[in-house]
Amino acid sequence: MNAAHHRVWAEIDLGALSRNAARMAARVGPDCRLLAVVKADAYGHGAVPVARALAQDPHVWGFGVGDSGEALELRAAGITAPVLILGAIIPDEVPMVVRHGVAAAIHSLDRIRSLEAEAEGQGRRAKVHLMVDTGMGRLGAQPARALELARACQVSPWLELEGLASHPSSSRPGHPFLEVQLRRLQALTQELASEGIVPPLVHFANTAGVLGGTGTSLSLVRPGISLYGIVPHDVEPLAGGIEPVLSLHTQVVYLKDVPADTPIGYNGTFVTARATRIATLPIGYADGLPYRLSNQGRCLVRGALAPIVGAVSMDYTTVDVGHIPDVTVGDVVTFIGRQGEGRIRVRELASLVGTIPYEIPCSLGRRVARVYRRGGDVSASAAAVLRPELRQGVADKLDDFDAFGEQGAGARS
Repeated sequence: MNAAHHRVWAEIDLGALSRNAARMAARVGPDCRLLAVVKADAYGHGAVPVARALAQDPHVWGFGVGDSGEALELRAAGITAPVLILGAIIPDEVPMVVRHGVAAAIHSLDRIRSLEAEAEGQGRRAKVHLMVDTGMGRLGAQPARALELARACQVSPWLELEGLASHPSSSRPGHPFLEVQLRRLQALTQELASEGIVPPLVHFANTAGVLGGTGTSLSLVRPGISLYGIVPHDVEPLAGGIEPVLSLHTQVVYLKDVPADTPIGYNGTFVTARATRIATLPIGYADGLPYRLSNQGRCLVRGALAPIVGAVSMDYTTVDVGHIPDVTVGDVVTFIGRQGEGRIRVRELASLVGTIPYEIPCSLGRRVARVYRRGGDVSASAAAVLRPELRQGVADKLDDFDAFGEQGAGARS
């Protein structure tokens, strides 16, 4: 991709994404499919293009999102595959969720009643997945309470208890408490079956469960970060060669030769020890480059590592390129990914700033163009991915778009 087209861009390899999905599918039972998690704008990769890329994959049953806005964004983009809101919904969201055939995770009798009333009012059944707290301590009904909620769904003519689920409390494959949680979910499944309540879909495993083999014989698994090729260093041997999907780039927009003892950036937190050359890059913390990389992060310029010098500011970052020959304005600069023989991984950035790898791609700002590649085909789709501030436009569009009228329902079956 020609750097001249963008100030800063994330390149998304959709081929790697599909191969990662296939690797995850190879680890589960023959009757188990993937509920691909695309919450948080597909962990910063772009939920709509990611969902479009995976929608035709036979391993993929549907998509998991964090809230109703993310679900409606997929519907507005024409995604008709099953979509499940994994988190809680609030009362004002109920009408649109029902109207557009989005399944909701339920945690309380109040939400069951509000969904039931809305479904009756619209004359269409609403699909729900009962979320059970088996040890996460966050959302989800306690197992004893979950039995009562399942009964309420079972007798309702307007609700379809499509699934039963629980949230793993660990992101570490093989953690012993994951097995405890799974046994609790299976015990509830058996208790429900004894009353003739058999949700067709039961799911538990996240990336850790898939890699550790916990919950992979159920109906669905919910891989998230592994689809995007990001795992902690000590987990990588278990990951079976999953590939990073995202790389992050900018370009040199200004070069300046400076003498020794020159302060660089806000508050002069870096002072040159020798005469050198400073490259200014049009990327800053507003784009998702962590401020804590100030004076400690690195990037790749002409395949060589260049240190960040001075403070990362809102719009710009400065790096020392005095040791790199022939740097020119317009040169591509890589903060995540490969360049020449060099490579910087997401987890390396996360370690430097004391966070988890998930946070790095999720923090990429709306000014970062997303450039999608599959094989030799490249498309810049920043404008095509609806950002949170455009969600009102999504709602307006959905007012004129019913994803699940008669035609939509037939297309889904």
